[in-house]
Amino acid sequence: MKPGDLLLRKINRAQMTMRTVDVEHLVEEDHPVRLLWEAVGKLDLTPFYQTIKSTKEKGGRPSHEPQLMISLWTYGYSRGIGEAREISRRCGYDPAFQWLTGLEGVNHHTLSDFRVEKKKELDQLFTQLLGAMSSAGLVELEFVTVDGTKIKAQASGKSFRREKTLNEHLEAAKKQVERLNEADGVKPTERQKKARQRVQQEKQNRLRQALEEMKKLQEKKKETQAKEEIRVSRTDPEARKMKQADGGSAPNYNAQICTDGTQGVIVDAQVTQAGNDFQQLLPALDRVRQRMGRAPKEVAADGGYTSRDNVEKMASQKISFLGSLGDQASKANTNANRYGIDQFRYDAQQNCFVCPAGQQLKYEGKQEKDGQLVYKYKALQQDCQHCPLKAACCPENKKHGRSVVRTEESAAMQAFRVRMATEQAQQRYRRRAQTAEFPHAWIKDKLGLRQFHVRGLVKVQTELLWACLTFNLQKWIACLRLQRLAVNPVAA
Repeated sequence: MKPGDLLLRKINRAQMTMRTVDVEHLVEEDHPVRLLWEAVGKLDLTPFYQTIKSTKEKGGRPSHEPQLMISLWTYGYSRGIGEAREISRRCGYDPAFQWLTGLEGVNHHTLSDFRVEKKKELDQLFTQLLGAMSSAGLVELEFVTVDGTKIKAQASGKSFRREKTLNEHLEAAKKQVERLNEADGVKPTERQKKARQRVQQEKQNRLRQALEEMKKLQEKKKETQAKEEIRVSRTDPEARKMKQADGGSAPNYNAQICTDGTQGVIVDAQVTQAGNDFQQLLPALDRVRQRMGRAPKEVAADGGYTSRDNVEKMASQKISFLGSLGDQASKANTNANRYGIDQFRYDAQQNCFVCPAGQQLKYEGKQEKDGQLVYKYKALQQDCQHCPLKAACCPENKKHGRSVVRTEESAAMQAFRVRMATEQAQQRYRRRAQTAEFPHAWIKDKLGLRQFHVRGLVKVQTELLWACLTFNLQKWIACLRLQRLAVNPVAA
């Protein structure tokens, strides 16, 4: 029998139907979106309400509930959705988003504005949640890690331009509006004209900002006497080219995240333009102290943060510091092509070194370098030039005698090295990787935040806060679920 001879139901996609939708039953009772709504509802959202201008007395367009907007963004991020347009689209068909909005739509412009304009209120909410989690025993500050990760900026490497080119682009942007308005002799509508003007104005603003950033970097170049050529991105002027794991460089921001070791809760997050990490340690701990009202008892960070200066300052703040610091001996002592410092004998009485051939290396002076005293000792040129051991001791020295250095550590550095040499300290330091790197992986893989969706230092800082708030809310929700199960074990 042929298919044409059979009675089959036809699919009519042109028809329109009306349905009765029970919004409350769009998602099951234990759906994550319900738990998220409950968790956000337990927080004090007063700062968000205070920014709403529409009132019953003054009138105006009704605003969306802050609880709804916060829930939309945090639920969206938890599902790897970081675009305002996509969240707005999901409100039209995704049951979880429909349940949140009660089948009402939310404009993507409203969503986008809420994400970037509520930085102060969001920061307060982040701190408030940390307080609630601390009261629940999820944050103790006994062991805290500091670690950074590079997140791509909304800019390409090709967008970086010299000052002259940026000025040319700015002049071209100023003339672009007139050319668009008169294109093909067709007079644009008022709405089209305003849209085009808005786009060009945003472009001009970014170019002006790029020129301002250029001036800042030029001033910094004069202070540091750097030689590299200065270029700034015309699409995200505050982004900086940073080294990548593959050895190349790309426009990035450096996200600094502090994580508590008790339950892996993020206790601080900050975006910087610096490619290095060692200058970020102390500011990060100051922010943690400000948020939590107290400093961590023990802090762990990798070699990128470990410098003698940081060790000294951590000791002065009475914070136990776990890090990885190499010997950093002078090249004069560690060159593989000549005798090492262990081949020389130090004579403390005469304050000199004696080489394997019996010649003295006399004291030449000292300097303070990287938080330690460095003492230099040098042999006479004639003693080395005719020495039978020259080929093994200092084959490359032609005009000078062999030199070695002796370093003297401060009390804080000595205590740090003694502590890090113990097995107990090494065991605790090994906790650093699993504590610090998990939030990075979760934010990039689970949330998909490998590249920021917004431009500019303030806005990317706000987006990082949204991501970290989402991360902490997931842990808070797990705590609330356990509390619910403790009250009603049958729900398990």
